[in-house]
Amino acid sequence: MPRSLRNLLFAAACLFPLSSGTPPRAQTAAPAASLTPGPKPSDVPVQWKQLVGIYDYTSYSSPKQTLIFLEEDQRLYMQPQGQPEKREEIHENDGRVVISDPDGRTYVYSEQRAANGNVTDLSYLAEFFTRTDAGADPAAFYHITPSRPIDQLRAAALGAKPPHESGPFRTPDLVELATLDPAFHLDIRYAKSDNFLSTPVYSEAQAFLERPAAEALLRVLHKLEPLGYGLLIHDAYRPWYVTKIFWDATPTEGKMFVADPKKGSRHNRGCAVDLTLYDLASNKPIEMPGLYDEMSPRSFPGFPGGTSLERWHRDLLRRAMESEGFAVNEDEWWHFDYKDWKSYAILNAPFEELSGASRKR
Repeated sequence: MPRSLRNLLFAAACLFPLSSGTPPRAQTAAPAASLTPGPKPSDVPVQWKQLVGIYDYTSYSSPKQTLIFLEEDQRLYMQPQGQPEKREEIHENDGRVVISDPDGRTYVYSEQRAANGNVTDLSYLAEFFTRTDAGADPAAFYHITPSRPIDQLRAAALGAKPPHESGPFRTPDLVELATLDPAFHLDIRYAKSDNFLSTPVYSEAQAFLERPAAEALLRVLHKLEPLGYGLLIHDAYRPWYVTKIFWDATPTEGKMFVADPKKGSRHNRGCAVDLTLYDLASNKPIEMPGLYDEMSPRSFPGFPGGTSLERWHRDLLRRAMESEGFAVNEDEWWHFDYKDWKSYAILNAPFEELSGASRKR
């Protein structure tokens, strides 16, 4: 994802060839006893999943508040953001949400739902809960209009040079994840149009990591397989010129979302991966408390909302990744950095060159 969300959320809140030879295949590892974050919770009705989220509450008689609707232990709750001690149980039934205030008065709010079924607003007379996360309409949540056409930005970025760095660095050895195991599934958003620029930026839907990171990720995959899960990759190695495209395309007020090309990113070093879980039986992505690349508090690894099962899956992914030397980004549950990222230089090799080298081996 383009860089940290912290500022916004707290305010509102060089070609390097692949090495020759077949990449070694790690042996399947049995899941550690501590890999799962406790007993797996049961799922909840779809209507509940479409309700849980972040809402701004407004009325004529009180100031605006940000509230989190969540599920825990098969019960629905409403919690002021950052105030878990004020959590209150609520009830949902047949398109209505019943909320009781501390004085014992009960209010019945009407749900307004989008075409996808997700709740967008709750209303009772002059009181409203308006949903502010990406759950209401993921396609419209956050997009920018590039400062110039992407083709022009790409040409300028390809003509620029990455920042100079002082080594020593390890010799780069980028590995194509899809060649290690077919259970690595790819959904490379920046090779498609469903990203914050609404246009493809990558020339190919590929995922590469430096070999030690790739092999560690393979071990994570093999730990998860006995539990019924695979890994779905959204992004991995990112050429530096793409980081520059992101920066140059983003208007000044949005630069906090993207990495400064003068510093580069851990994606540029081949040691960062954006990913989630998918179900081996159905091949469908697992539901998480927030969406990939979502710019809201739902992206925090410790966000208390969503459902118990969604949080369980998010925490399972984190535990599995941490067991093999990856650290989660403090603002993005899907972003993990490999422990040795400082040992690798910023790279700028386009995917065409890397995948071409791979096919010639």
